[in-house]
Amino acid sequence: MPVAVAIAMLVVGSVAFHLFSPWWSTPIASNWGSIDSALDVTLWICGAAFVGLNLFLAWALAKYRHRPGHRAHYEPENSTLEKRLTFWTAIGIAGMLAPGLVAWGKYVSVPKEATVIEAVGQQWQWSFRYPGPDGVLGAAGVKYITPDNALGLDPLDPFGRDDILVESGDLHLPVGKPVKIVLRSKDVLHDFYVPEFRAKMDLVPGIVTYFWLTPTKTGTFDILCAELCGTGHHAMRGKVVVETPQAFAQWQAQQSSFGQILAETPPAAMSILLIKANACIVPASWSIR
Repeated sequence: MPVAVAIAMLVVGSVAFHLFSPWWSTPIASNWGSIDSALDVTLWICGAAFVGLNLFLAWALAKYRHRPGHRAHYEPENSTLEKRLTFWTAIGIAGMLAPGLVAWGKYVSVPKEATVIEAVGQQWQWSFRYPGPDGVLGAAGVKYITPDNALGLDPLDPFGRDDILVESGDLHLPVGKPVKIVLRSKDVLHDFYVPEFRAKMDLVPGIVTYFWLTPTKTGTFDILCAELCGTGHHAMRGKVVVETPQAFAQWQAQQSSFGQILAETPPAAMSILLIKANACIVPASWSIR
């Protein structure tokens, strides 16, 4: 009997903690309300199962507790009960999967008008690359990385000369415009996550991953690494600044392009970079185009 009371109190306490908890989701600032909806459906289904099963367990412990004069009935199989459990379990799983599959289908279907922006992770900082006036990101590869070319852009690719580089700075995005964010890692597994966007994706060394979103609110939000990436994981943070298209254009005009960086590169370092560019073939998995 005490165990039954304890289980019932656990259920009541869990529901009360949820209803009065100060920890809630951050206000959403992107188009991914469908992800919130999928999480809400999962929460309600799992919550209902948690409450129902534990209260049933408490009731069964109380009703069928050992008492003098009562004898348990042994029933090794009950096909009706098993069919019912299988049916309702399948309904619950389908209810949780369906909204998530719908949200995922939209998550990987990038609009044609989305601007492509690259985020590069390394222990323990974020860097970013924007397409220049041609609207295309140049090719990049790990073999090109040098102290003067930290993001590994191909110096022989004309599409990369006007790319705008932001190393260890903030990610700026225009509000109301769809953006495809392609992701590369220079060392280990990382994960690009902005809680207000409800969007996240792993950065896997050697390949390019992506996701897309449309920012819906202006403001400054934290970029977190949601993958344990070493001793400095906790410090791998950044900022994303969502601003009006006019403010975004003004900020972008003040940034340096890859061509400008090459022009300022010392001749000796430039020679090394060009030798690397002519010596190897760019790994296809690292090429943005």
